[in-house]
Amino acid sequence: MAFPKNFLWGAASASAQVEGAYNEDGKGATVWDALTDGKIRNGDDNKIACDHYHRYKEDVCLMKKIGLQSYRFSISWARIFPDDSGKINEKGLQFYVNLVNELVSANIEPICTLFHWDLPMWLHAKGGWKSAEIIPYFVEYAKTMVEALSDKVKYWVTFNEPQCFVWWGYIYGMHAPFVTSTGKEIENVTRNIMLSHGNAVKVMRSVAKQPLKIGFAPTCDIFTPKDNTPESIEEAKKATFGEALACRITWWSDPIVLGKRPKGMEFLSDEDLKIIAQPLDFYGFNSYTSMDYNSMPNTASERGYAGIPRTATGWVIAPECLYWSARYVSERYKLPLMVTENGMANVDFVMQDGKVHDPQRIDFIKKYLLALKQAIDEGIEVIGYNYWSIMDNFEWVEGYFYRFGLIYVDYRTGERILKDSADFYAEVIKTNGENL
Repeated sequence: MAFPKNFLWGAASASAQVEGAYNEDGKGATVWDALTDGKIRNGDDNKIACDHYHRYKEDVCLMKKIGLQSYRFSISWARIFPDDSGKINEKGLQFYVNLVNELVSANIEPICTLFHWDLPMWLHAKGGWKSAEIIPYFVEYAKTMVEALSDKVKYWVTFNEPQCFVWWGYIYGMHAPFVTSTGKEIENVTRNIMLSHGNAVKVMRSVAKQPLKIGFAPTCDIFTPKDNTPESIEEAKKATFGEALACRITWWSDPIVLGKRPKGMEFLSDEDLKIIAQPLDFYGFNSYTSMDYNSMPNTASERGYAGIPRTATGWVIAPECLYWSARYVSERYKLPLMVTENGMANVDFVMQDGKVHDPQRIDFIKKYLLALKQAIDEGIEVIGYNYWSIMDNFEWVEGYFYRFGLIYVDYRTGERILKDSADFYAEVIKTNGENL
């Protein structure tokens, strides 16, 4: 059986990871531009990255060649508002208008993410997400983008993986802005992000030029059952939605989707929750592996074994996580779902024949999509799948060490090469997954 008739087959990227042009056309610095000296693997930086800013037309042509039906990208906030003057940088805004026009001309549905980790430095100087001063700035930014793009952009994501940029950026200080914080500060960070989301959603709908589909995209760290017994299924569900920590689903999704504060989140008032829990149209989730194979405090024991299949990042290949993510999240939050990220890093290089052969990635995509299809066959509403990522790119503190893309990028020359997995994915899209 094929996937649903109007299923969106897509791929994703993020501004800081692909655009480059870090100081061109009036763009301001971000925390990933200004704070990374000595912190990125191999001394890499994202000043050029994939040079998508200059090569977006070529990249959209490749997306069309693959047959993408959607493309999830993010906006660089510092390209739009390079400083605190409130003045829009028109050249930066025009880039996204041009990108969207190019996508629409190629019959590719744009999916726009407002915040994918690249905080403007001028906002970091004001306290970043620790300060409530950021909330009206984010709302104005969201309003600006919707006014500029909503004639052609229907799908919007407010925040990508708040678990990650808070946990790694504000708690452990391993990602930009590379700070550590107290418990009270993390409460403030959480509240400010959630209030930014809620207030922005209200304003976005009020200024939109067409009815919008708005969601947010947390990482979906779930535990999977040891077997299909009701006991194991319930045990895994409890582990998934158990203790509320800033790195977990419950911390972010219960207040934003359900308007409820889990135990430990008493710092959110009833008035806060009324603002935070705006009606959403879909729940985006990023899913790569099962938490059962990763060491986390106070969680279920590992189920790994010697030689268990892993990607180049060391993440265990666990296709079942896509099924259980969809099932658990659908049961709890009762929204249509979109896989906003799923993919793998592979050891990719140009071979003697000039091509990039990546059979492991093809097998990965096939297995994970079959798991997702199982959820859909059981009646769970999934509206789309976005492979991470459309092209090899800047993988944050790992620099260019890992390659996740369907498209190979030679960072010395900027050359793009469609990998075998891109051809495979093109066939999946063409047949709507019927031949998996």
